[in-house]
Amino acid sequence: MEKNILIIEDDEFFRELISKKLLSRGFKISEAIDGKTGLLRVKESKPDLILLDILLPDVDGFEVLSNLKEDSQTMSIPVIILSNLLSKEDVEKGLKLGASNFLIKSQVDSDEIIKIIEKALSPA
Repeated sequence: MEKNILIIEDDEFFRELISKKLLSRGFKISEAIDGKTGLLRVKESKPDLILLDILLPDVDGFEVLSNLKEDSQTMSIPVIILSNLLSKEDVEKGLKLGASNFLIKSQVDSDEIIKIIEKALSPA
């Protein structure tokens, strides 16, 4: 069964790069370009995993993550943060809010991201 990944990312180039890579690996993709739309898409598409940027228009990624983890219907969905925020505080905040991983965009390539997603989705 194909896994559904929701990408909440406002950077069009980065979002398309990751989407194409995931589609080529047989994943199903949903996308959102801001936090508010991302929260709606979670309800619609019931993703198996969410890739979440922090710096988003309207509702930021921390708030999106917080909303997801407080909702009993979405709290168990793994969320991988993909951001350019490098501060230790931001990473700690993301993990404390319930992200399963915090990746710095400039420090990982798309193949690495795919491996991390596949690992997060594989049964333990």
